[in-house]
Amino acid sequence: MRILVCVKRVPAPGSRINVTSDALNVDTAHLGFTTSPHEECAVEEAAQLVELHGGSVCVLTVGPTEAEEQLRYAASVGANEFVLIPNETGHDWDPQRTSHVISEAIIQLEASGEPFDLILFGNESADSGGYQIGVRVAVTLGRGVVNGIKGIEVLENSVTASREVDGGNELYSVPLPAVLGVKEGINLPRYPTMKGRLASKKAEITFTTIESEPGTQEKVRLHQPEEKFCFVVYLKQVFDVFQQDQVPMECQHFL
Repeated sequence: MRILVCVKRVPAPGSRINVTSDALNVDTAHLGFTTSPHEECAVEEAAQLVELHGGSVCVLTVGPTEAEEQLRYAASVGANEFVLIPNETGHDWDPQRTSHVISEAIIQLEASGEPFDLILFGNESADSGGYQIGVRVAVTLGRGVVNGIKGIEVLENSVTASREVDGGNELYSVPLPAVLGVKEGINLPRYPTMKGRLASKKAEITFTTIESEPGTQEKVRLHQPEEKFCFVVYLKQVFDVFQQDQVPMECQHFL
């Protein structure tokens, strides 16, 4: 089977996020980057499905040239084909434009090769969290889509997808080809092996430029919440270790 996974380059979890002076974009000057966690699990799930059923994994991303790093990570854990749609504007495109260029890229890839049996997205990206791209692409391609997926079983002509709900799970049977939005926790992504890391350096990445006009959605501004700090003091331990008059000043107001 042929599987496509769409990933996004996002700030690494735990990074301190600042916004630009115009409040329209994230200031990336001092940030580290990684693959969005849901999508990292999607890459792993695709690799496991291909190991089980045979086939190939193609990974696609929209972003700056530096997003090669995320594609090479995918190569190190089992992906075979890599496509980067350049966006050198310094900020994310709106969901309409992003989904349009991804859809066009998929149409081109399928025209030059076999159709994708399964297209995997992260349930939502770790930065913008819009929940839109996978659904928009599925509608454009005319394929069934289910989000929030925590389990995938591929059958002959369909895929059974499960997602968690209060009190249990929902099971969906979706005809192939299908689009699924994968959630973190569906698997535990593997660590790249030394062999995988070396192979990833030689992976060929295809740069595909697709023209598209901006959509009608407009970003008004980003809101950066006020930072709050807190700490926990275990009073029993304080009393066990110190006499009350020896308790550090920063803890005395708890006593």
